[in-house]
Amino acid sequence: MHLSEILFHLGEEREYYFNAVAPPIWQTSNFAFPTLDAFRQAIADELGHHIYTRGNNPTTEILRKKLAALEGAEEALVFPSGMAAISAAVLANLKAGDHVLCVDKPYSWTKTLLTRWLPRFGVSHTFVDGRDVENFRRAARPNTSLLILESPNSLTFELQDLRACAEFARSRGIVTCIDNTNCTPLFQRPIELGIDLSIHTGTKYLNGHSDVVCGAVCGSREQIRKIFENEFMTLGAQLPPHDAALVIRGLRTLELRLKRSFESALTIARRLEAHPRVERVLFPWLESFPQHELARRQMSGCAGLLSFYLKLERPEEAEAFFHRLERFLLAVSWG
Repeated sequence: MHLSEILFHLGEEREYYFNAVAPPIWQTSNFAFPTLDAFRQAIADELGHHIYTRGNNPTTEILRKKLAALEGAEEALVFPSGMAAISAAVLANLKAGDHVLCVDKPYSWTKTLLTRWLPRFGVSHTFVDGRDVENFRRAARPNTSLLILESPNSLTFELQDLRACAEFARSRGIVTCIDNTNCTPLFQRPIELGIDLSIHTGTKYLNGHSDVVCGAVCGSREQIRKIFENEFMTLGAQLPPHDAALVIRGLRTLELRLKRSFESALTIARRLEAHPRVERVLFPWLESFPQHELARRQMSGCAGLLSFYLKLERPEEAEAFFHRLERFLLAVSWG
């Protein structure tokens, strides 16, 4: 399916709502049924029917279809935050006594989940330098059940060879998931490389307007149904319909925004790299990046994030640099 078909048309059955170009917001908590038999059929498959908005809602269903198609997945669920999506995907694939392999230096709240919450329930973890898949092989245990990836990594942008990681995990019966927020499905397709679950903080590029906090998990019907029937419904992690509509609107311009972000970041990275006061720039699309070849092989672009080291004599010089910035906002999120 062509990208524009997904972004502008998929899931939008306009003939059912007066051929409106923008889908309506079904702002309702409850759905009624004409017969008891219809009610029974819906209860038997709540993921595929509209019963109560805590489970499924027509507006969020449109968004789910679009995100699944973008990732090349069979199904998707949407959540009220990226961390809710990560937590649901992780919890769904663990039980007491299990062991988790996680890429070193993950998103801070993923680290918190592994180090502060899961040990309370008898789940152990090991953080691993994911630049070499052999490190995962060495760290795996008989009770390892989940591999958490983040490629590129937060802040320092180390990559993992996703195909190699998927092959290793599959050989050991380990479920794989990746935080694909940085690249989005437009620049990286983890499921096509063998990863089981692709997770997003939709707050960032998918929505792209700094007015929604949301998350998503994409994967097989089996995996998504397992998450839906357990963590999703039990913990009440539904994205409100109004927020889903805003993300649908944001997706309309995803391709344009991401292309411009990539081009701008690459231009800035190259100029920084040439500056005498810059020691090193971390951006996978630079030829100087240590894993540049892998980036080119499994990514088609690099979005808008980069890091760099300044040549400084005192920490105060870094603060002086920040105070001179004119077009950059000091904030914790992008998009």
